Amino acid sequence: GITAALMVRLQASGYEVFHAINGLAGVEAAAIHSPDVVIMDIRMPDVSGFEAFERIRRLPHMEATPIIFLSAHAQASAKQRARELGASGFLSKPYDAAEILCAIASCLSNATPQRAGAFHDLPHALRLVVDDDSTPSIAGIGT
Repeated sequence: GITAALMVRLQASGYEVFHAINGLAGVEAAAIHSPDVVIMDIRMPDVSGFEAFERIRRLPHMEATPIIFLSAHAQASAKQRARELGASGFLSKPYDAAEILCAIASCLSNATPQRAGAFHDLPHALRLVVDDDSTPSIAGIGT
């Protein structure tokens, strides 16, 4: 499906990808793998993406990790809630894989604790950067 295609595209781009089927599994995956970026849906079968976001933020090593929402739930209220929580960005479904790759690159290039206010209504204001020799890891949750 769509998630498998996204995972293949991310892996082909040099990212290590961890997939979780729902919000609670995503929180567990974040705790175990400490990804460099998290991409998650808002609507999931167990807890909402917003709830999963808050739980991930409470993990000691995940306070400043960029989290991007990828969702068909694109109402202004959802984007506002994501912004208020401190999400790094919001991509609406249907999405283009190139937009996601640019969003990830932008988050990785800005990955500092001060970036909490750097919300992007993606794909606007994206920067494509050349990756260094490390292999960033990405957790996709319910996307």
